[in-house]
Amino acid sequence: MDESDTTVEPEVNADAGTPASAVMPSPEVWTKSYPAGVPATVTLGEDETFTGLLTESVKKYGDKVAIRCMETDWTYRRLDEDSRAFASYLRSKGINPGDRVAIMMPTVPQYVVCLLGALRAGCVMVGVNPLYTARELCHQLEDSGAVAIIIFDQFASIFATIREKTPVKEVIVTKAGDIFGGPKGAIANLVVKYVQKKVDSYSIPGHTKYTDAIKKGRSLPNADIKRSPDEIAALQYTGGTTGVAKGAVLKERNLLAAAKIGDVWTKPGREREPVLEEQKALIPLPLYHVFTLYVVASSLGIGATCIFVPDPRDGKLLVKTMARNPFNLMIGVNRLYQGLAEAEVDGEPVLKKFVDFSNTRACISGGTPTMRSVAESWHKQTGLWIMEGWGMTETVGAGTCNPDGLDGFNGTVGLPMPSTRIEIRDDDGKALPIGERGEIWLSGPQVMAGYWKRPDETAKVMDGKGFMATGDIGIMDENGFIEIVDRKKDMILVSGFNVYPSEIEDVVDTIEGVSEVAAVGIPSERTGEAVKLFVAKSDPNLTEADIMAVCKRELTNYKRPSKIVFMDELPKSAVGKILKKELKDV
Repeated sequence: MDESDTTVEPEVNADAGTPASAVMPSPEVWTKSYPAGVPATVTLGEDETFTGLLTESVKKYGDKVAIRCMETDWTYRRLDEDSRAFASYLRSKGINPGDRVAIMMPTVPQYVVCLLGALRAGCVMVGVNPLYTARELCHQLEDSGAVAIIIFDQFASIFATIREKTPVKEVIVTKAGDIFGGPKGAIANLVVKYVQKKVDSYSIPGHTKYTDAIKKGRSLPNADIKRSPDEIAALQYTGGTTGVAKGAVLKERNLLAAAKIGDVWTKPGREREPVLEEQKALIPLPLYHVFTLYVVASSLGIGATCIFVPDPRDGKLLVKTMARNPFNLMIGVNRLYQGLAEAEVDGEPVLKKFVDFSNTRACISGGTPTMRSVAESWHKQTGLWIMEGWGMTETVGAGTCNPDGLDGFNGTVGLPMPSTRIEIRDDDGKALPIGERGEIWLSGPQVMAGYWKRPDETAKVMDGKGFMATGDIGIMDENGFIEIVDRKKDMILVSGFNVYPSEIEDVVDTIEGVSEVAAVGIPSERTGEAVKLFVAKSDPNLTEADIMAVCKRELTNYKRPSKIVFMDELPKSAVGKILKKELKDV
């Protein structure tokens, strides 16, 4: 091994007070369950970076297809040339290394170009949920200090209403037609705007068209800069394990580690006989979600083709994409797998009728618990078992995953992945032996540096020894498999997204006629959990429709309550604290 390489070893945190008879979680426990060929650790070069990995890949794989979207191919060479041009354009507009650049668009090729271009220019990428309301978008842009935003035209009208409240000075707008270019692209833009009516009118004076930015950038000098592993590469927003939305600081090294971990974990499936000539990954999840980001990065790092599905809610388009593009790897969430497994046409399952799974080696699920009934239904339709995993925004999505080759659904989130160490701790922070329930703490090279400009929030979850508190309660068995059994806080997990009751309560509390409000999570077969809202009202004329109207305006769809219950008074403790545990039983 080159002396410049460093092998990332999980950090050991031994507890001298542990009884000698107790078996403590350690890499020796879970690595024995790894498939053959998966290493216990990943190796990161001393100067190696995430930006360097992607830049080398787009140059190395040249004319291979990097992304297929809406049956249109973008080669690695195009990603290289366009991202280099985009980097040059950003620098020409006075956007400097370290500046934050926001990206607000669905899973389309332009996202990857802008992401890599921003990184090549030395900037920090800020992924934005395109379904955000104006209030949520304004908070993220203000908090991150983003000076530029690249936005899909279907969401531009929302940004236009809050632009003056943000530090954004450069606005670049891209459209669906930019996927195709030429006459086909022009027709696509007309259809989306005037037939499908998906683009609301907007006015953003001084904005630049994405295609114009790329065109101008091609005539400018190369603006690539050499990045270091400790530079901030991205701010990925999350509620974390506590509080309101905040930016997880992800350094080059964090993103690189996650990409390499994903690569080695899926390698046994990729190399299983018969070995496949081409690797193709189906990506029907949003790129602003960190799980998707790290899977795409892992795929591009090995020269695979990523098959993008911009709107997986369009079931017919999703199935058509799957039917036309046989794939080796698929990612999804419980709700997506469930919808596909249940879909029928003329009384026949669509998966069996239209989709070829003969070369599919892995179907990975994350974000929200996979239900056993869904896993069994998926296996019945495809012959494949869903590999469930678990991670967090703060770990670039990489934490645990079930290994390749399992024959059945075990109800766990799998094993700690390479270079990842997990401890189960009690409320006093003491490591617990195998089989005992406690909070999951995680360490590894993929763990964030902290929360953006929030040292107090960082201190709440980091122990100073490299371990991070996840807020999830779990149990590890004797083979290293982890079962998530609960969450320490009141956070609600809807379709893989963190939803914080306090945010919903703050919004509803502004409604005239609301005297008390509490939001709790309830089980949902489709989304894992859903929001249930309890309201005590001072105005008897206040209706459920009144509350839903405000929630629709102020909250992203997955944060909105699925049920609203009116009560004369919410249950409280002796000191006046609302007893949410009792509400969950109502």
